[in-house]
Amino acid sequence: MDLGFCNVVLVKEENTRFRGWLVRRLCYFLWSLEQRIPPCQDAPQKIMESTRVQNVISGRVPGGTGEGQVPDLVKKEVQRILGHIQAPIHPFLLRLFSWALLRFLNCVFLNVQLHKGQMKMVHKAAQAQGLPLVLLSTHKSLLDGILLPFVLLSQGLGVLRVAWDPRTCSPTLRALLKKLGGLFLPQEANLTLDSPEGVLARAVVHAAVEQLLVSRQPLLIFLEEHPGAQGPRLSALGQTWLGLVVQAVQVGIIPDAMLVPVAITYDLVPDAPCDVYHALAPLGLWTGALAVLRSLRGWGHSPRVCVRVHLAQPFSLQEYTINARSCWGSRQTLEQLLQPIVLGQCTVVPDTEKEQEWTPATGPLLAFKEEDQLLVRRLSRHVLNASVTSSAVMSTAIMATLLLFKHQKGVFLSQLLGEFSWLTEETLLRGFDVGFSGQLRCLVQHTLSLLRAHVALLRVHQGDLLVVPRPGPSFTHLARLSAELLPAFLSEAVGACAVRGLLAGRMPPEGPWELQGIELLSQNELYRQILLLLHLLPQDLLLLQPCQSSYCYCQEVLDRLIQCGLLVAEETPGSRPACDTGRQRLSAKLLWKPSGDFTDSDSDDFEEAEGRYFRLSQQSRCPDFFLFLCRLLSPLLKAFAQAATFLHRGQLPDTESGYTEQLLQFLQATAQEEGFFECADQNLAISAIWTFRDLGVLQQTPSPAGPMLCLSPTFTSRENQEKLEQFIRQFICS
Repeated sequence: MDLGFCNVVLVKEENTRFRGWLVRRLCYFLWSLEQRIPPCQDAPQKIMESTRVQNVISGRVPGGTGEGQVPDLVKKEVQRILGHIQAPIHPFLLRLFSWALLRFLNCVFLNVQLHKGQMKMVHKAAQAQGLPLVLLSTHKSLLDGILLPFVLLSQGLGVLRVAWDPRTCSPTLRALLKKLGGLFLPQEANLTLDSPEGVLARAVVHAAVEQLLVSRQPLLIFLEEHPGAQGPRLSALGQTWLGLVVQAVQVGIIPDAMLVPVAITYDLVPDAPCDVYHALAPLGLWTGALAVLRSLRGWGHSPRVCVRVHLAQPFSLQEYTINARSCWGSRQTLEQLLQPIVLGQCTVVPDTEKEQEWTPATGPLLAFKEEDQLLVRRLSRHVLNASVTSSAVMSTAIMATLLLFKHQKGVFLSQLLGEFSWLTEETLLRGFDVGFSGQLRCLVQHTLSLLRAHVALLRVHQGDLLVVPRPGPSFTHLARLSAELLPAFLSEAVGACAVRGLLAGRMPPEGPWELQGIELLSQNELYRQILLLLHLLPQDLLLLQPCQSSYCYCQEVLDRLIQCGLLVAEETPGSRPACDTGRQRLSAKLLWKPSGDFTDSDSDDFEEAEGRYFRLSQQSRCPDFFLFLCRLLSPLLKAFAQAATFLHRGQLPDTESGYTEQLLQFLQATAQEEGFFECADQNLAISAIWTFRDLGVLQQTPSPAGPMLCLSPTFTSRENQEKLEQFIRQFICS
């Protein structure tokens, strides 16, 4: 509380306008009655009168439904589509739901933390500019779509319109959520561009979003796929809704919009029904009610979790659009960038942006120009990067990282206390927030109680506790939790794996640290290895800002390795000392560039790095820290390496889902033999297959049963398959 945080679900007598003993017992109910809910406007009539819808009705748009049809029938069709998208907000139902949700959240969560200064910042941005707010959030749980609107309603932001995924909700639940402010994309909007029904549905969706923005109602869009979804991280539906906002600004419906990156993190993501995570069963009212009852039944028998909601700095969509278009450069596919190097046909690594789009464009987004589609995809990555960077690291992520990457065979509690404190300090030093506080021993014990299903606590004779991760599937769960910490150490982890790849060709990996410290590492070689690894790793993991060139990121990685003490500058004979800041060659080439210049001309600075050399530091803490950083990326890299091993064993051609199942079974069998259970994850298998497809290892061929995966002619030879595996394994630290 002293740092400006508030517990949103802690409602007392002071939060109402009344006082007395009866108020203390009815404060939840009175609080829900006092929430400000703006009156419902005549949105359906305004949507019907909008220019887009009228053009379709009158048949002035090619393919419009109005051609040859009675306008009254079209108007009824517009009303039907609008009923699928939204419904008028029901104030009484919203207040009743807020009261019930407040009681439920107090039973399930220990607290829901929000910083008052961040909320004040968002309020100030909305009032000063007079622009609609569009909140773009991460997506960790199905509960996010209910929790975030409740939090922001309680802080006076008004009723939040939430863009829900219709696949996750039954028709009955969709009807309820629409009365609480939910928005759903109609199925007709995904029809082909020349379909009359699709043209009309997209016009109605555009008009609904435009009317929402004109009335300055805040809109919440999830940029990540719903929890449990197998596939790309960035949500196709989220990009569609964001594209509608971008289009409204571009055509001048509103002058601008304020975009607010939002992050939500949990100690543990609330359990969801099993069928939610498997494909086709949407969440219904009865299923949701049973999940609520199950959570309430477990109340008091299990420790409650904490939640942190973070609001990052709002920024102007119009300003971003202008700046983003000025720094677009050339792009190449992964096959063009890496395949010649993997096969040994080339040694030069292009300093070019990688073209890798795993999130498919849906109907409304396909109707945009290609340039606007690229703008929406880049904006999505930019905002998601801001959300992830500003999100708090929870205690379970730190504990899972320690147990998985430093103490798989077990650790005493007394030692774990020191390790937990060390990793927390390292996280804070990198500018990341943590979502916990309190006495160290109590905090560690609380975290272990949350992870009790995945760790074993053994009491030893000296009164200490031995903490041992449970083998098997628990490793996979710990790996998913530890992924929340990876963004804080991603630059150092990429740099450490690049150094490992550079040393792999010079000495055996089991060599002593002192022997590896003798090797001189040139800056050019380091840049090359970092670029190779950047191209190999999926963009969904890196989430690099589109305005940042590869060269700038290489320099950032190198700076991080120097700052954390792993690399020290080595002055070679005849070279200019590293500490020499003399103004040399200033007349020939300026050392400083304008901040907006992120073009490929930055790659010219590789030439200036020829005389700069580094060594591995010989400090006592460096070997363990270097190994820790390398292991942060090991689940993904090991999955890629095992996928390369599996190329000559898999049954191809096969469908993508069939080959994914084959690879997952191979990863699970290998995990049983070698103990690398953190690699046996379906999302890692999918990432490996899609990366190999982009790399030109696998290719899709049409067939009557649908697209089939098969080996490309280049990688049918065992020799090239081994080259691919060796290329990946050079970055893995055993």
